[in-house]
Amino acid sequence: MRFPKVSPKKCFFLILCFAVLVLLVFNLRDKELNSKATHPIYSKDEYQLEYSNRDRAKDESLLTTETSEQGRSDKTGPRSEGRNQLPDEQFISLNLINFGERLWYFSDGVRYPKPVRRNRKTNKRNARLLPSETSRSDRITNQLMFVPPNYESIKRKGKLKNILLYNGLGPWNVKPGREVFLNSKCPVSTCSITSAREKAITADLVLFKDHFIPPAVPRSAHQIYMMYFLECPYHTQHVKFPDVFNWTATYRQDSDVVAPYEKWEYFDPRIRQAEQDRNYALNKTRKVAWFVSNCGARNGRLQYAHELQKYIQVDIYGACGTYKCSRTTAEKCFEILDRDYKFYLAFENSNCKDYITEKFFVNALNRNILPIVMGARPEDYEASSPEKSYIHVDEFASPKELAEYLNILDRNDELYNSYFKWKGTGEFINTYFWCRVCAMLHDDASYQKPKWYEDINEWWRGPGVCTNGSWRNSRAQKDTISEE
Repeated sequence: MRFPKVSPKKCFFLILCFAVLVLLVFNLRDKELNSKATHPIYSKDEYQLEYSNRDRAKDESLLTTETSEQGRSDKTGPRSEGRNQLPDEQFISLNLINFGERLWYFSDGVRYPKPVRRNRKTNKRNARLLPSETSRSDRITNQLMFVPPNYESIKRKGKLKNILLYNGLGPWNVKPGREVFLNSKCPVSTCSITSAREKAITADLVLFKDHFIPPAVPRSAHQIYMMYFLECPYHTQHVKFPDVFNWTATYRQDSDVVAPYEKWEYFDPRIRQAEQDRNYALNKTRKVAWFVSNCGARNGRLQYAHELQKYIQVDIYGACGTYKCSRTTAEKCFEILDRDYKFYLAFENSNCKDYITEKFFVNALNRNILPIVMGARPEDYEASSPEKSYIHVDEFASPKELAEYLNILDRNDELYNSYFKWKGTGEFINTYFWCRVCAMLHDDASYQKPKWYEDINEWWRGPGVCTNGSWRNSRAQKDTISEE
């Protein structure tokens, strides 16, 4: 029996068609998987959650909302360009923001992560936990949702990771043992805390807070040394020992374990503005307030406030001003802010990268007042704050120009209220520092092959980290020098 002849040209054409068909099938499959991602912040391979069709339908239905113009036009002031000029910005009613079961770290969250998957080709975990793996975020939520691939096996073995607090338990306000991990209901809880310095040779992690004292015992292989800094570089120790630390824990977003003063998280990052049912300017008769006791801050904040006073009412409470409100009645003082004032000077004592403290988060954003900020760089506030929730002094050429814009806001309730449409779209979450540290200690990529800071001082207080003046002037000087 003779088979029909098939030309090489026809064979090539059939093989090509088959290859195209296979690629098309894989592409459609990949799109389907991507569409089932559990949370818009993460890709499908960052972590795995139980997520029902009912929840997904509920989430997607919220996106069919009316579009609205932003609260201000291009003619209302110098901030008409930049981060707040988003096309087709979506607004929804506050009573619609209900996404069923929220992630576990929200105040009413119940959805916990499953062990992370590994990449089939590289066998590495699909989660970005370290600064070297992503520079686009602080990675806090990635670490909160991280469970190692082999965690069930780790729990069965019953072996704990031991964390030594070398400066003692006092500065941390925690108890020895596992209590903090169990009470916090950490997804990864197989860790234990101790302050016994004799454990320095066997501890998996030795944690130093604000001050470094070299342990008197030899250092074990694969042992992690981590430095925790709470204050800015101007007020922290200058560490003289090179090649000591593997990890850092600070408010800086490029720290290994970021420990901010507060962390804002949207319920759904697709929804960042919501129509409000109140007028935040109603019955407010005074303009700018400031509570301050340190009159000698190196960033010149007091001098800036005095210059601002020439063009708008600024009431300064405390040792640096003429108004008094006792710290013993702090809540009554903040009630005055909510009731009488439209603006609050949330000025830090230092202008340093990512340095944003409770002056902004607690004194201002947690109240019903619009904060004017000075301290970290404009892009740092943008990354750490709800959208359109503040005004940065560096967005204006001078205090006079800022005052002119504040006077516009004072006369326009609609424009003023546009700075409060972030309320109700998320919350300031508990970042569960100890949960994240424990999870990181169980990560092979972080723990088995730790990195080193050759000179932690260069990273922490090197050029460009802080400036004594405004960031606007500092950058202008750099641009001038580079041109020369």
